[in-house]
Amino acid sequence: MTRIFSFEDLPTADLVVDAIYEGGSARNTGSDPIARLLPGAGNQGGFRASGLGSQKKFVVLYSSGEEGDWPDRLDLNTGQFVYYGDNRTPGHDLHDTTRRGNLILKAAFESAHGGVAKRSQVPPFFVFTKCPTAKSNRSVQFKGLAVPGFSGLPMTEDLVAVWKTTSGERFQNYRAVFTVLNTPVVPRAWINGLSEFGSVLSSAPSAWRSWVESGVYSPLTSEPTKVIRTEEEQTPDTELKKAILEQVWRHFKDSPYAFESFAARIYQLTDQRVVIDEITRGSVDGGRDAVGRYLLGLSADPVYAEFALEAKCYRPSSGGISANTVGVREVARLISRIRHRQFGVLVTTSWVARQAYAEVRDDRHPIVFISGRDIAEVLIKSGYSSGERVADLLGEWPVGTNDSPQDPI
Repeated sequence: MTRIFSFEDLPTADLVVDAIYEGGSARNTGSDPIARLLPGAGNQGGFRASGLGSQKKFVVLYSSGEEGDWPDRLDLNTGQFVYYGDNRTPGHDLHDTTRRGNLILKAAFESAHGGVAKRSQVPPFFVFTKCPTAKSNRSVQFKGLAVPGFSGLPMTEDLVAVWKTTSGERFQNYRAVFTVLNTPVVPRAWINGLSEFGSVLSSAPSAWRSWVESGVYSPLTSEPTKVIRTEEEQTPDTELKKAILEQVWRHFKDSPYAFESFAARIYQLTDQRVVIDEITRGSVDGGRDAVGRYLLGLSADPVYAEFALEAKCYRPSSGGISANTVGVREVARLISRIRHRQFGVLVTTSWVARQAYAEVRDDRHPIVFISGRDIAEVLIKSGYSSGERVADLLGEWPVGTNDSPQDPI
């Protein structure tokens, strides 16, 4: 069971990875747990820096998970954390923000690529995500101690200014890549020292100290203890994702053959190495809705793995109506169509039932599952983060009512 720290205990609590820190009961910012947990952090906003001037004592990166245009994300397998800066409205220069968050990012990433003296000036970054509890909607979860950059990622790519468009107006914001360090617990003694004096290397966690002294990243990586995703893990977990998935399903529900091409596009959006060779005709597809290749080698000396893709436009759960799940029969059909040295991809607006999922993983069949939640997240990550933008994309697939259904939906 996840550890929960009460609002009253926050001033003396350590920062424990994945622990939950409860907010207060008052209906104002005084109930914010981060301000109580980390004195000097402030009680509002996603970017909170402690300390005056250019030398910050520490920085809190808070993500609500509800910003469609700015999809912050943490990869638990690698420890890579992608965070977007604080220039999120048109009419401002990249660095002209109220909290000066983008200026802090710029300075931190520049120092991160210098020597020991420069790295020692980088403030610790504490990552939190929104995690409402029964006692408080303001509760947060600590995700880790982070530093700018990521091993193997060029310094030209870890802090990049990206363009966005809102209501026809263009503006820039930073896309910053951090490494969450292998620090299971940030002790209260160091937190208190940071709040009073700033970073003291001698009392810092070993992973932080090692990074400052050598520039070597020690990421907090984790292998999943299970490989079978539950219904909850395959279905949308935010209102935005639910709305996007519902929009996709309603567009294609009477034209599942059109969904096959869309499903192929979704898989392409997951990785630039995916090449779609053909969307097969429904009457002669042989159980394969699309075929393609995945680039394994260098583009100058390519090696490809072929794949077969099958698309299932099944009803997702919505408004108390249960979903039509992908079961053993559908998965077995895809497996039977995979040729030697091929892998399979199954894309569905619903989710894959546990028995089908388990049989594939237990028998080690090379099948990639892309479920409803994945579709929504891929679209958001690719910039289709609103109903209007999704509608523009779906306009590439005009649908009618003359298609024969592939299966009951």
